[in-house]
Amino acid sequence: MSFTLQQKSLTFNAQKEITVANDGGSLTNDAGLILVAEFLKQIHFDSLLAQYVHIPDPRCFVQHEWLDVLKQWLYQLIAGYSRDRDANTLQYDRLFQEALKQGRLSSQSMMSTLLHTLTKENVGQLSQVAKRLADFGMDHQNSQHFILDLDSTSCTTYGQQEEAEFIYHYGVNGYHPFVAFEGLTGLALDVRHRHGKSYTSTHAEDYLVEMLDRYQQRSEDPLLLVRGDSGFAKPEIYEQCEQRKAHYVIKLKNNARLIDQAQHQVQYTNGTDYTKTEHQYFKVNYQANSWDRPRTVAIKATRKGGYLLFSEFQFVVTDFANLSPKTIFQLYQKRGNMENFIKEMKTGFFADKTDSHSFLANKARLALSFLAYNIIHLMKQMTFPQEKKATVIDTIRFQLFHIAGRVTEHARKIQVHLSSTHVYNKLFWEVLTRIQLLKL
Repeated sequence: MSFTLQQKSLTFNAQKEITVANDGGSLTNDAGLILVAEFLKQIHFDSLLAQYVHIPDPRCFVQHEWLDVLKQWLYQLIAGYSRDRDANTLQYDRLFQEALKQGRLSSQSMMSTLLHTLTKENVGQLSQVAKRLADFGMDHQNSQHFILDLDSTSCTTYGQQEEAEFIYHYGVNGYHPFVAFEGLTGLALDVRHRHGKSYTSTHAEDYLVEMLDRYQQRSEDPLLLVRGDSGFAKPEIYEQCEQRKAHYVIKLKNNARLIDQAQHQVQYTNGTDYTKTEHQYFKVNYQANSWDRPRTVAIKATRKGGYLLFSEFQFVVTDFANLSPKTIFQLYQKRGNMENFIKEMKTGFFADKTDSHSFLANKARLALSFLAYNIIHLMKQMTFPQEKKATVIDTIRFQLFHIAGRVTEHARKIQVHLSSTHVYNKLFWEVLTRIQLLKL
């Protein structure tokens, strides 16, 4: 690797002459990635990848196997390197080479070739690996309760990408993928790339059926709850939940009939303090024109402080006929955690990156982000101390991955020397110990 030697004198310390130069030698800024390498070994990730992902390869005289290039891409996403061209520098990083068990890593051009080699079937295979990691998380959690949080999000485009359209809900040009998370663990259960014209709930009932069938088979009597915003308020979803005995709490859009019923429920008393915000909760039986039968709708009426009689209303349709309306809203409002999961996948693992022209290549990028997200989320769930399990990826990188280090080799022994002034040294060794104690 060749680089331009830089050296400058600094003036902030008048007592001593200080210079800075980029001649420190073969150091790494990502020594903590050995945690990821050790964790992937413990969960038999290489075998899982080889089992599910089969990329066509007609090349001769191969220097880089496609699955090795794929793993390098995942490591770069996990480490926080979003630019494809970062591979041109990272391919010489000794820690990356040892973590990936390769003497020579791929450059940007090789990773770009992989991206455009992946077929639609390969993208589906990557998603299957991510779903298997979610299954590991479910097994580790050993819970009979599953919460399926449904939503869609936007991936903005800034060029002439295939099938990018204007998304009216977000007011941007781009793609409109469907996402589903498990509400208790934060694991991603499904991520489907879709063109911009897709409505929030387009084919959502099909995705829902697949997930209900998948997770109801995991135990004899699972308690399943489906949550979604008003974009998923369609009778096909209610019916699928009812047929499969899954509970649901789904927000409804306001309409004149619902508002009329709600207004007749609001109560005012002589003791009402109109200077303070007040919440009231009710339940009604309601049947929309598109429904085949009445269903329970919980109502939340909010009168803000300073208003005399004006209330804002929210509506949630549910099969929980026996729960109080306040409890129903509390169940629904916990869905807000999903917004954090989506944000982390997009900003932390670059799921909204749409640099490629083709729809399929951008779909592959999304699948890789889906997989990288679940690797780290599973690692947190299985090996982090309880008080650290909610840590977001940016903090994980700062505390555990971006550690200054040096790799040395003597005979057949390789040693990774970590910075002796690493502030989160105790956490690093605790997580490493927990990883090595895993029995899978």
